[in-house]
Amino acid sequence: MSLVERQFNPELHEPVLVVGLEGWIDSGMGAANAMSALMAGADAEVVATFDADRLLDHRARRPIMHLVNGLITGLTWPSIELLAGTDSSGRDLLLLTGAEPDFEWQAFSETVVDLALEFGSRMVVSLGAYPAPVPHTREVNLSVTTSSAQLSDDLHGYVRGTLDVPGGIQAVIDVSCNESGLPALGLWAQVPHYVSTMAYPAASLALLEGLSEVAGIDAHRGQLAADAAATRIRIDELVGENAQHQAMVAQLEEFVDQGLGDGPDDAPTFGFDRIPSGDELAAELQEFLQQRPDDD
Repeated sequence: MSLVERQFNPELHEPVLVVGLEGWIDSGMGAANAMSALMAGADAEVVATFDADRLLDHRARRPIMHLVNGLITGLTWPSIELLAGTDSSGRDLLLLTGAEPDFEWQAFSETVVDLALEFGSRMVVSLGAYPAPVPHTREVNLSVTTSSAQLSDDLHGYVRGTLDVPGGIQAVIDVSCNESGLPALGLWAQVPHYVSTMAYPAASLALLEGLSEVAGIDAHRGQLAADAAATRIRIDELVGENAQHQAMVAQLEEFVDQGLGDGPDDAPTFGFDRIPSGDELAAELQEFLQQRPDDD
């Protein structure tokens, strides 16, 4: 039985397949909001749906039950879909969205690669974001991952790590693509650790800019720029009210400005007994915003 059900067969010209599946590392909702902006501007239609009963653990991703006065009016099931659309300049796109599979990773990845090749895709780019020792007062840096040595040599200006870490489905798709001769890479936004548990629009903007640079995609950005500016102001105000937070940000700025932080052993010592966690600072920011007048 096939893992995928086709909805229709669009005629596409060398689309880029962008992968943004939920469930893997996505600090600050960087990839999720970048994908939302892409889909909002792409006028995308569903090309294929994947068999969620085979791929997903519904006890981990339960369907949403809709109740009205005790009456079950419906269920919304988690899904995995492939959509087709265009970017702001009319270039064709494929968008793989939904939940990261729990089962049959290799079969799923092979199916994704087969679909990408069938539609004549010229590249596959996966999006993600992770917490890093970086300040919100600097531009968001992007890391790159790829299983292609040639593609890696051609990419410049991106952070690169050397470490062993658990992999997500994006890595499996990357390897399957490059083994099939289809260029594939991952872009990862570095999100300040202290805001990684709340939405950080600057990370989403950076991912869309990276997508433009590596794949020539003119992505719709929607309200991301305005949201990023507003978030920066709020974080500045929050940090400005706490001397410990100010000192932490200042040390992170020095750390980044010296060009450190590209590897797992390059971690700042801060000089504090304890670094404030992302959860703590996010809670402080929420409390701070609740105390502001409505028109702020």
